[in-house]
Amino acid sequence: MSEAANFWIRLHHWWLHLLRKILHLWVRTRSEPQPIAELDIDRTKPVCYVLENYALSSLLILEQTCREHNLPLPLAPLEVGTVQLHRSYGALHRYQGIVLRYKQPRRSSEVLRVLLTSEPLPDDQELQIVPVTVLVGRAPQEEVSLTKILFSENWEVAGRFRRLLSLLVNGRGTFVRFGPTQKLSELRADGLDDQRILRKLNRVLRTHFRRVRTAAIGPDRSHRRTLLDNIIKRDVVQEAIEAHARKAEIPKAEAQQEATRCAQEIAANYSYTFIRSCEILLAWFWNRIYRGVEVHHFKEFQQTAPGHEVIYVPCHRSHIDYLLVSFILYQRGFVPPHVAAGVNLNLPILGSFIRRGGGFFLRRSFRNQALYATVFNEYLSTLLSRGVHIEYFIEGTRSRTGRLLPAKAGMLAMTVKAYLRSPKRPVLFQPIYLGYEALVEGRSYQKELSGSAKRKESWWDLITSVFSILRRNYGQVDVSFGQPILLSELLSEHHPDWEKMPQDEAPKPAFLNPVVDDVAQRIMVNINRSAHVNPVNLLAICLLASRQRALDEQDLTDLLEVYLQLLPELPYSDSITITDKDPAAIIQYGLDLNILTRQDHKLGNIIHIEPKQAILLSYFRNNIAHLIAVPSLIASCFLHTQVVKRQRLIDICRSVYPLLRNELFLPWSDAALEDVVDAHLGIFELLGLIKEIDGGKRYQRATGGSREAYLLRLIAHSLLQTLERIYITVAVLEKNGSGTLGRRELEKLCQQSAERLSILHQLEAPEFADRGLFKQLIEQMLDMGLLQRDDDARFVFDQELAQLNVDAKLILSKEVRHSILQLAPRKAPALQDNSEK
Repeated sequence: MSEAANFWIRLHHWWLHLLRKILHLWVRTRSEPQPIAELDIDRTKPVCYVLENYALSSLLILEQTCREHNLPLPLAPLEVGTVQLHRSYGALHRYQGIVLRYKQPRRSSEVLRVLLTSEPLPDDQELQIVPVTVLVGRAPQEEVSLTKILFSENWEVAGRFRRLLSLLVNGRGTFVRFGPTQKLSELRADGLDDQRILRKLNRVLRTHFRRVRTAAIGPDRSHRRTLLDNIIKRDVVQEAIEAHARKAEIPKAEAQQEATRCAQEIAANYSYTFIRSCEILLAWFWNRIYRGVEVHHFKEFQQTAPGHEVIYVPCHRSHIDYLLVSFILYQRGFVPPHVAAGVNLNLPILGSFIRRGGGFFLRRSFRNQALYATVFNEYLSTLLSRGVHIEYFIEGTRSRTGRLLPAKAGMLAMTVKAYLRSPKRPVLFQPIYLGYEALVEGRSYQKELSGSAKRKESWWDLITSVFSILRRNYGQVDVSFGQPILLSELLSEHHPDWEKMPQDEAPKPAFLNPVVDDVAQRIMVNINRSAHVNPVNLLAICLLASRQRALDEQDLTDLLEVYLQLLPELPYSDSITITDKDPAAIIQYGLDLNILTRQDHKLGNIIHIEPKQAILLSYFRNNIAHLIAVPSLIASCFLHTQVVKRQRLIDICRSVYPLLRNELFLPWSDAALEDVVDAHLGIFELLGLIKEIDGGKRYQRATGGSREAYLLRLIAHSLLQTLERIYITVAVLEKNGSGTLGRRELEKLCQQSAERLSILHQLEAPEFADRGLFKQLIEQMLDMGLLQRDDDARFVFDQELAQLNVDAKLILSKEVRHSILQLAPRKAPALQDNSEK
């Protein structure tokens, strides 16, 4: 190279060095991965950085980032074999044009082409290729104004002037993402020549850049109107339009207009600008009403999600859920998903806001609405095929009791069918647990649980609720990402040849329902497996175990200490997290949140809760009912006897556990139950609550009146109402006899019995008489074979059901058993069976 050429190269580098210094008087970057050592770059061997799109500012930002982390510099000369270049970077795309910018027609980076194809490289020559993405304005935590939002990163081709404004406005929120290092030796391992290596490398880089940008700012979406027009034009929708026109006896044009209205009612109108505006508002809102938002196990999800179509499936506790999940994802570099919302929220103005935030609406039922169902299915399929992440709540509605509700399979079935039609990207279901210490809907839940009807959503309620919410603090929120579920793996378990099926096969293959049921069950179990135990959960489970909702402060401290030792040892899940507060701090925290009341007394302070507060606290107890279900079941076996045979304990657990598993979505199979029981017995023994005798053939609790016996009794009472509900069902069946009751009759009689027992024993647990829980219990008895149906759809049973009553003698007190047997009603003679089936 001539002296003149060297001079101009040095002058150019000096000029870039000056620009870099000036630029970084303002620009601040955040780089990934952290720590940077995870890049696995060998600094002694050549490195070539590759940008997705060339921009001078991106190059200078990359240069500064490499200097800060002591990495090889992109502006340094590069020598690979006999090839010598004056720079160590390239770009997949370059743009030309001063005003209107457009891509140059090229298939690969010129630098990579020269390095790999100009001259054959020696077989032992190593070259490290590192893809780098530079996003200006993709650091949400730094955005504090709408101006920054308007000039943040998007999919559009930005001109030089807009890029300059973006740097001025968002320069302090710049994100630099180093991708995995591609090594020439690994690319050559397949025996490809350099030309084919270049083509393969370009494909890998394009895929990587698209994934990173999609994860950061969302997929590139077409205009909403164009999207809806394409859906209406599809053959399956046109067929549904013609069928609807024939059925309703209307012109096809009118039916097509109805289909268009359905699509407009459903579809989101996603706006990046609106999302970024909401981020500012929500950040202020969370700081105002919460003491903090803690996120658990996000790193595992972050490592798994790239390359997948993610379906977020959180539990549904509050209207806050979807705002919180979207906010957390956005804050951590993921695009907020499209969220399925009930059409009841499609209020004037509010509906438009929800659409711009990614919400799409669906009706509560698709029954007798074939046209609407077809349009909705096609819209959902379109989102999935375009790589749009989706969020929906498979419980169907917010839980008013704190328990997970039985899954509604509709959205899951549509998702599975859409994937079978077009399996372009692997689908990943991401369960999410949300744990609150207080609910913004607490008062309305309390009214609904006490018997009031649910109020219809309105603007007036929204406005008054917001002002009411802002006046108090709701403690801390914990969001935990559970073990993801890969749809392709479940399909392979149920139908190994599913990938060989033609995509035009019948829309409902035989294995569809089992797959959907399996997915639903695993989602619910994995939500529970990622639960967080907060101070309010612990206080609720301790104080509600006492009939009078009060405990001596020392007894409460001792019981909290037992739970803090017990819960981490349970063989439940490694993803369970527990508050780090000690018992004294937990009690003080409850007092600070006005959950507890302390009454001073010379013989020891009393901690108690008010009756109205007890209804709400039952909600937070139920959040972790699945964690203490087996411990409480085992403890309840010692309520009325001091010594129990190990085999008797296992037999009782085997008879009751399947019913609990269905209601509480417990993780263990029947085959694993014996080992689980033994593990729990070992933990109880370590805690000094029971002891092994006769070489492990029997277990003995401490004598009555001791601290250990008292604590074991309180643990047992945590599940007692659930067990009572089981024995109410058995008592009603036996009192009426086999072949007497239909499903609705049985549900109604069980509910009436529970309501009466609740009044007589002053139970502060509205869900105790929840008809839905009795329905779920009866369905599980059918699945287990404890009940069968005769030709008239009435329930028949044998002595196997009566064994549950035998077990009740060990678990329930005589008073409670007598009350249940006496209260269990008979079917009214005038009741018409045909109307009850």
